[in-house]
Amino acid sequence: MEEAKSQSLEEDFEGQATHTGPKGVIHDWRKFKLESEDSDSVPQSKKEILRQLSSPQSRDDKDLKERVSRKMSIQEYELIHKDKEDENCLRKYRRQCMQDMHQKLSFGPRYGFVYDLESGEQFLETIEKEQKITTIVVHIYENGIKGCDALNNSLACLAAEYPMVKFCKIKASNTGAGERFSSDVLPTLLVYKGGELISNFISVAEQLAEEFFAGDVESFLNEYGLLPEREIHTLEQTNMEEEIE
Repeated sequence: MEEAKSQSLEEDFEGQATHTGPKGVIHDWRKFKLESEDSDSVPQSKKEILRQLSSPQSRDDKDLKERVSRKMSIQEYELIHKDKEDENCLRKYRRQCMQDMHQKLSFGPRYGFVYDLESGEQFLETIEKEQKITTIVVHIYENGIKGCDALNNSLACLAAEYPMVKFCKIKASNTGAGERFSSDVLPTLLVYKGGELISNFISVAEQLAEEFFAGDVESFLNEYGLLPEREIHTLEQTNMEEEIE
């Protein structure tokens, strides 16, 4: 009697969630998923997999189980492959952004060496006629003054590393204002931008080590934010990060 009653209850609830336990719940969810998906928006391959997963399987039906497992593996492979494609796209996007940034930073004239100014008129013309976005670093020096030769050599190295900055040098006696640039204040660095003096460093050698080099001068100027970011360094860093990833 109890068995007949149980069978009757099962028949009354036919078509509802009749599976119990974790596996039964998963089976019912898969069946519901298949029935609720919009047939126009779901690829045929996905519908077929859902259909197979929602169908009851016996333990002896190894063929069907293997086919489903194989199809699921293909789906997993496609997902992994898609993730790799997304990662590659992200790297390309980052590289493009870096290139665009460098083009913007590098916009304008490029120099790459130290200009030797021979007169006060040439000095003024350089300051007044250069583009407003260009930073101009002028070294006022004299032969035989301690630190002047070392600073000229350092600026020659920096000019190659910062081609967007215009480095110049001029003897104090050629400026037309030699009395203002006595040996006591040499070597002197004047920094201009947009025709305006933005920094003035007298007796620069006293602010550096006894023996200084290009790296020391670079660090000194960077302390005051007078040099842009080096292009070569930024590109190398970006490439290294991509190789690590």
